[in-house]
Amino acid sequence: MIRVLSDDRDTQLPTAQTDGVALWLDRADIERATGWSWKPEGLCRDDACMPIPRTGDPLVADDRLDVAGLWRHAGWPVVHDDAARLWVLGAGASQRAEALASGIAPDFELPDLDGHLHRLSDHRGKRVLVATWASW
Repeated sequence: MIRVLSDDRDTQLPTAQTDGVALWLDRADIERATGWSWKPEGLCRDDACMPIPRTGDPLVADDRLDVAGLWRHAGWPVVHDDAARLWVLGAGASQRAEALASGIAPDFELPDLDGHLHRLSDHRGKRVLVATWASW
């Protein structure tokens, strides 16, 4: 089973395949894991479409697309564990810059000391202090 983290998604993909640094997904898995749709013009999400390059290393094989290869081609970060069972498809720098410029913190969910989950969005309009620390 392959697990893919992307944007606000955490998706288990039983039919996904890996090969070294390639993550091969079919059309349905791409949409479930990333929110992008594989169309004839490329990967599309909302008003944006990213063409799939036809030169260099092949990113399309049969009915699967090497999503990690396309992510790297776009300049977006991709990481995976040594066993290639957990993949993280990150957002590009321009997307992060836009989010920072808006002044609105991205939503996240954390447990309190009693294990109850709290979302930042539950406190919109209020002042919130998030204190973190690390032992290293």
